[in-house]
Amino acid sequence: MSCGEDRTGPPTMRHGLAPETLSPGDDELLGFLYASLPKPPVSTFPSLCCSADEDTTDHVSLLPGDLLRRVVSLLPAKDGARTTVLSSRWRGLWHSAPLALIDTHLLSGGDAGVRPARAGAASRAVTDAVSAALEAHPGPFPFVSLTCSFIDGPDCPVLARWFQLLATKGVDALVFRQSPLAPSRSAPSFIALQLRLPPPALDRRLGVPSKKSMVLGGARAPAGPPCLRHWFPDTTILPRGAAFPNLRELVLGCAVMEDKDFEFVLAVSPVLDILAIAGSRTQLHAHLANRSLRCAQFCLSILEEVAAVDAPSLECLFLWHNKTVNRTSTTVKIGHAPKLRFLGYLEPGRHTLQIGDTIIKAGTKASTSTTVSSVQMLGLQLRFGAHSEVKMLPRFLRCFPSVETLLVMSEETLHPTSKLSVKFWKGTSPIESVQSHLKTLIFLELQGDRNEFKFLKFIVENAEKLEVMYIVVKHGLSYIAGVAVAAELMALRSANWASRDCKLLFRTSKFPGGGSIWSLEMGTFLPFDDPFYGY
Repeated sequence: MSCGEDRTGPPTMRHGLAPETLSPGDDELLGFLYASLPKPPVSTFPSLCCSADEDTTDHVSLLPGDLLRRVVSLLPAKDGARTTVLSSRWRGLWHSAPLALIDTHLLSGGDAGVRPARAGAASRAVTDAVSAALEAHPGPFPFVSLTCSFIDGPDCPVLARWFQLLATKGVDALVFRQSPLAPSRSAPSFIALQLRLPPPALDRRLGVPSKKSMVLGGARAPAGPPCLRHWFPDTTILPRGAAFPNLRELVLGCAVMEDKDFEFVLAVSPVLDILAIAGSRTQLHAHLANRSLRCAQFCLSILEEVAAVDAPSLECLFLWHNKTVNRTSTTVKIGHAPKLRFLGYLEPGRHTLQIGDTIIKAGTKASTSTTVSSVQMLGLQLRFGAHSEVKMLPRFLRCFPSVETLLVMSEETLHPTSKLSVKFWKGTSPIESVQSHLKTLIFLELQGDRNEFKFLKFIVENAEKLEVMYIVVKHGLSYIAGVAVAAELMALRSANWASRDCKLLFRTSKFPGGGSIWSLEMGTFLPFDDPFYGY
């Protein structure tokens, strides 16, 4: 027997669709979604370590049955099924152990394979293998990922059978990509919504988590220009009592859904913790009314409004690279969200902030009805060369008087407006969060704009509790711009710091194109103290 450790690992597996069939934006969106998929609990690339002696005794079969079932549950589906031919002792183990079913493991090459670009023999073989596994295994399924099959009209009965078996036998985490066709609003997605995740049925001695999650998305449109759409079902025709009583995490990618369907999903998910919408293709007005929801994230979507209407458990609200139709602003409304701690990225140039019934404007005065004192970490994104956006910056800061960590993302200003008066920041009245609570400031993608340094100087001269200021300079500045930035940073060191013990740290950005790293996992990892850690 060969010895040592297998150090090979799986490369990143993309969506597999033919690039010529996708627009650059859709290709980028799919790359983002696939990079954010949950990591399977089993792998075809395990790290192995073998003893150097030639002992051929079968010690593994002597282990207790519970431990052997644990071993089998950690094997890829194909390898787990193969254990049934080892001996009579192993024959029944596969059927009695939870099965993690990942269809990419059924491709030739396993994790090293590439998802099929189009319907054909490879995708059909995977579809047949999935059907066989779901029929043969009694469940439960701690993790199921189905992203390789091509589902169209004739395959709808197959898909219906898959969801029926999963609902009957029990599934903890489901990742499903519908590809390439979405024949109608009442086809495959309709089945997905009716799926009921049953109560935990896993043996706790196996150490399998009971968290319930579902990821749906990624369908090609049946006609029209190349785009990605996942037709969400019309919830008004669902049978009475349709619900997700145990669903804790839901991710919808490339979804086409109406506001009423969004609200329905929240209403019938009484224990939902995490909601993420990525690549929504309709003008979504997202009203968050769910008493258990702790984290909501909206990325790369057409988002007209997001409102924490009645979200008493909401702790995190993240907005990243969304847009609106006709270049209007997105309304971000904070109603009832008493536990909201993390909020970002708010964009003074693209977001209209509303607290309660008050729309925040440059002249709005701070009061109990125009502030959210629970927010401790705030992310802002703006163009310091745009006069109107900088003028709203102090107003936004006043709305969150208890902020201890402030993250500011600076964007390039393609068409700078008139410069701010030199007295703008000097004439700004004290901001409670800056003066009394701010401990950490992270400033990303510093462009070298004079308005950026005026803001930074305002912070250092007023933030009495500031412990660290971390500045990330834009990658690729010209030599002249770099020299100017270095001079400004040295001048900042010599400023009259309100906090004598604050550390000033700076480096160059690692992102040539600007911006910051982001993923669905980053924004929905609730135990993490700093969900903006990608800087």
